Amino acid sequence: MTAGTSQPERLIHVIQGDYAVARDDSSVLTAILGSCVAACIRDPVAGVGGMNHFLLPESRSGSSDQVLYGAQSMELLINALLKAGARKERLEAKIFGGARMIAGLSDIGQSNGEFARGFLRDEGIPCLAESIGGTKARRIRYWPASGRAKQMLLGSVQAIAPAPPVKAPKPANDVELF
Repeated sequence: MTAGTSQPERLIHVIQGDYAVARDDSSVLTAILGSCVAACIRDPVAGVGGMNHFLLPESRSGSSDQVLYGAQSMELLINALLKAGARKERLEAKIFGGARMIAGLSDIGQSNGEFARGFLRDEGIPCLAESIGGTKARRIRYWPASGRAKQMLLGSVQAIAPAPPVKAPKPANDVELF
C-alpha cells in the first residue's frame, strides 16, 4: 500500500534500454542495475517523474539499439516527461548504478556514471542525489510523484563462485515425456 492511501503500489520494472514515466502516487518504478545507470528525473511542481535504464554511455557506429545508450535514453526520458506536462527548468534528478561488476575488465560502470553526471550538468538539470560506482549491483525503487528513492545493494558478482560442470547423464533406453 502507498503511504497515506489504501491504494496498492503499482510496480513498473524498467529493463535495459527502456524508460517509464508516471505521475500517480501508487506508481513505483524499479530497476536492477549493475554497470548500467538509471536516471530518475522529475518535475516536482507537475508531479510527474520517470526512470531510464541505459547500458553504455555512447553509441558505437552502426548500432541499431540506440535506446541502450545514454544520450538517446536521456533524451527519450526527458521528452516523455515534457509531453506529460513537466517543464525542463523544473527538472531534478537522482542517478544510480555504474558498478564495476567484473574486476580486470574495462570499467564501463564508471564511464556510465560520468556520462550521466555530464549530461545532467550540460542540460542544467540538478542532480540531488547519486549512488554511482562500487562493486555491487543495486535494486532501485523510485516513487516519481514524490521523488522518493530507495536502494538495496545486492551481492557482488565477483563473489559468486562458478558452478561446477554438470555431467551429462548416460543415455538410457527409457524415455520420459512431461
